[in-house]
Amino acid sequence: MAVVAFGWSLAGTFHFDDYSLWSARAVVSPAGPLELLKPLQSRPLTYLTFWANYQTAGFSPLAWHLVNLLMHIGSVLLLFAALRRLLPERAAMLAAALFAVHPLNAEAVNYIFARSTLLCTLLSLAALRSWVNNRPWHAVGWFAGALLAKEECVTLPLFLLLLNLAASRGRREWKPIAAMLGLSLAAGARVMLAAMYTPGAKTGPSAGISALEYLSSQGVAILRYLRLLLIPAGLTVDPDLRVNTGWTAWLAWIAVIALCIAASRIFSPLRAGFWLLAGLILLLPSSSIFPAADLAADRRMYLPMIAFATGGAMLLYTMRIRALIVVCASLAAISISRCEIWRTELTLWTEAVRMAPDKLRPRIQLSRALPPMRALSVLNEAEQTWPLASEVPAEEGRIYLDMGESGQALAKFGRALALEPTNPMAINNRGAALLALGQTDAARLDFQRALKIDPCQPNARANLAHMGVAPPAADSCPEIPVLTVLR
Repeated sequence: MAVVAFGWSLAGTFHFDDYSLWSARAVVSPAGPLELLKPLQSRPLTYLTFWANYQTAGFSPLAWHLVNLLMHIGSVLLLFAALRRLLPERAAMLAAALFAVHPLNAEAVNYIFARSTLLCTLLSLAALRSWVNNRPWHAVGWFAGALLAKEECVTLPLFLLLLNLAASRGRREWKPIAAMLGLSLAAGARVMLAAMYTPGAKTGPSAGISALEYLSSQGVAILRYLRLLLIPAGLTVDPDLRVNTGWTAWLAWIAVIALCIAASRIFSPLRAGFWLLAGLILLLPSSSIFPAADLAADRRMYLPMIAFATGGAMLLYTMRIRALIVVCASLAAISISRCEIWRTELTLWTEAVRMAPDKLRPRIQLSRALPPMRALSVLNEAEQTWPLASEVPAEEGRIYLDMGESGQALAKFGRALALEPTNPMAINNRGAALLALGQTDAARLDFQRALKIDPCQPNARANLAHMGVAPPAADSCPEIPVLTVLR
């Protein structure tokens, strides 16, 4: 069922942050595994799989998507193996089937960069299986691996503790629970430290949003996730969710809390209420106080889906088999259509623009998937709506530079720099246009000025190296091949 629903993902290409892997030293360097030992290297276990992908198949999209699909299949099998020890066989089978085919999982399976979520979930399910098989210390080991894949599983020990309470298990697992909670605290501290000291991080202090603003917006995000569980219409790579600190935001949180209270009334033994609470606990790390630049992302539901799918199965498993087949087939059909949307950049971002017409980023991404003249037309329309957004002239300048029209590019990059005078990327871009026009001294000064603001600015470092000028020493900066402007 997982292959039927998501097998078409193998025809997909790379998207969005996937392209950053092309220039990550931990991926493209033969010594990549050594890079993973650095203290601030994020998600080292996931990057090890990226490195292995590159070493064996280069940047062939098929090989990368195949690994993602196999991880999803592995998660489906592990979920069934764990649940059959807790639930009636038919309920366990249905839960695994719902998890296998639900279209909310499409982003995690189709998006290469979301492999961290897949691997984290796979190892978390291995921990759950060990837990229900009365091997708690094995579960601790699997959980440690899950944290090295992605830290969003930090609340898994709370889920296991809840499982103990619901299943009336003994107290002998308190020490393993305490060990896992200690690992969670260490992982959380490391994430905050990395967010503070990693240039360009999209979380924590660099997210561009305060913890309170993020928290207030997450009630709406959670209700959106729960609605997509029941009615998976409106899925998109870039949902139009805005910062909301008004009364509607807190009303959404009141609704979430009311759901939790209602679920607690039918909590035991392992009924649907338990699994609703478990899913919300697993969602907590990405939907609480630790801010991220994106207020919502469908891939964040992949790990919580192991609980939500089980809760759905507990409500549905007594239905007739034909009705259950219809439910699963309908969900699989939507997942197939989602894989088709994810197959190319053009289809993905065309849908994103349609779903979020008042959001700039989908238009920028769509312009990168279009031929130059059509892209300029899209960007011209965007400039009418967002005249003060520096990203629009910056993107126009990149297109003109690729077309060989360096004078037009310089004018666009100059406008972007006027809108954002201290942006090191904008300064680098103007330098790239100056270099194309043969004004090497002015270009060099721009690249050096960009590096004074951000010593790790990768394109400025690469452009200086391309000119034969050694960039300032900065051992902690990632090496990125020569690019004139940031894609």
